[in-house]
Amino acid sequence: GNKLSTSRNWAVWLHEYLEEFPGQQDVLRYALTANAPETKDNDFTWKDFQARNNNELVAIFGNFINRVVVLTNKYYDGIVPKPENFSEVDEQTLAELKAYPAVIASSIDRYRFREAQAELMNVARLGNKYLADEEPWKLIKTDEERVRTIMYVALQISAALASLSEPFLPFTSQKLKSMLDYGRSTSEAVINTSGVLMESDE
Repeated sequence: GNKLSTSRNWAVWLHEYLEEFPGQQDVLRYALTANAPETKDNDFTWKDFQARNNNELVAIFGNFINRVVVLTNKYYDGIVPKPENFSEVDEQTLAELKAYPAVIASSIDRYRFREAQAELMNVARLGNKYLADEEPWKLIKTDEERVRTIMYVALQISAALASLSEPFLPFTSQKLKSMLDYGRSTSEAVINTSGVLMESDE
């Protein structure tokens, strides 16, 4: 509720944050970008910081990646499955996904970083909705061919998140690219689950 003042020691000191929250640089970047004063002054609170991490980074972004990685390892030993026939939902989802890079780039070009980051989170929301609607964990018992396509699409969304998150979450982006073995051809790509993407704050 007060104006930041380094002379009066009313501030969040970066070196203290890094000591108290090791390896959580991206969480602070995310919270500050989401709360950036673009048209009016904003207030930084630790409660909002915690909510941004738990309700957005963990519950939306991290939850989607975790489900995709776990299911890909469970069903295909970490190897990206070959898709079969794309449904109308698949085509629509992939078309929507392809539009996001230009949308995010446009926001960044206009210095609307909060807006751009919100669009990044919408990519994760797209992935969560797709998985929730298609329910591959139920279909695996009756239609393995369909599940291969679903997981292929889900992995495309994951790969997009790995790339699009770099300006906002550079450490997370690098970790995610490593987990997805980003850069190999689709037929060679495998999932590496040696790391954890995000951890919830207590």
